[in-house]
Amino acid sequence: MILTVTPNPALDYTVELDDPLDVDTVVRTDGATLDAGGKGINVSQYLRAMDTETAATGFLGDPFGRVLEEQLAREGLDAAFVSVDESTRLNQTILAPEGEYKVNQDGPTVSAGAVDDLRSHVASVAPPTLVVGGSLPPGMAADDVDALAADGDWETAVDVGGETLAELEERYALCKPNDEELAAATGMPTGTVEECIAAAEELREMGYERVVASLGAEGAILVSEDGALHAEAVDTAVVDTVGAGDSLLSGVLAAFDDGADDATALATGVAVASRVVGVPGTSVPDLSAVPEIRDAVRISRH
Repeated sequence: MILTVTPNPALDYTVELDDPLDVDTVVRTDGATLDAGGKGINVSQYLRAMDTETAATGFLGDPFGRVLEEQLAREGLDAAFVSVDESTRLNQTILAPEGEYKVNQDGPTVSAGAVDDLRSHVASVAPPTLVVGGSLPPGMAADDVDALAADGDWETAVDVGGETLAELEERYALCKPNDEELAAATGMPTGTVEECIAAAEELREMGYERVVASLGAEGAILVSEDGALHAEAVDTAVVDTVGAGDSLLSGVLAAFDDGADDATALATGVAVASRVVGVPGTSVPDLSAVPEIRDAVRISRH
């Protein structure tokens, strides 16, 4: 079972526009979605769609937290959150003809007591695999993530910002940065696939057993003690990149949970991501074609 921790969940409000945005001009649309979001929650939703056992936790505060929790309940996701006094975030994405606009809130301040409650909940579940994903809200720091990883015998994967990756001190089974986060964590250039692999090797030296990095149009890499693998991106019509990295991670985790090797896990992650970027927001698409897409992903060893 894979338990995901989302320290800073959000309601993701995504709007699709037919006309470009302009100052002092009202643009109308009936294309909008409201999804329960945050990296860990997204990962759990994609895992559930692949029939991988999962549950979700983190911090929630009303009023948006109540809406988010109700939505997860309707979707049938096993979730139990720690309550905080301030409201959960509302993150906004505008899909306009000229590009994407994103506005993300910082999130509620969490107390030391709330962090302790979260640690207690994770310990009570004692999952084989723990995933900590997303930004850290005010009041939570990198050493709290280290504490979650050290509290039990579970393997811990992290999908956090590059600066946080550089601050973590425990040993981790896996981390999932993108190219910008690779650069922020290591101070190394990440303009090419080979540079990203070198930065991933540096992260491994910092305590991450496997590094899975999403590289946008360049696909993704997985670097472990067995070497470096590069998967080319799947040719697909991109509607929205929200959730792309989360879906990559979920595919990798689901494959490892099923006993797959590194190459199969990376190809699975790329296949899942190719389906997710084809829908707006963090809605979970039909993933039944993932095995077929996975088998067509081009993997090379570096």
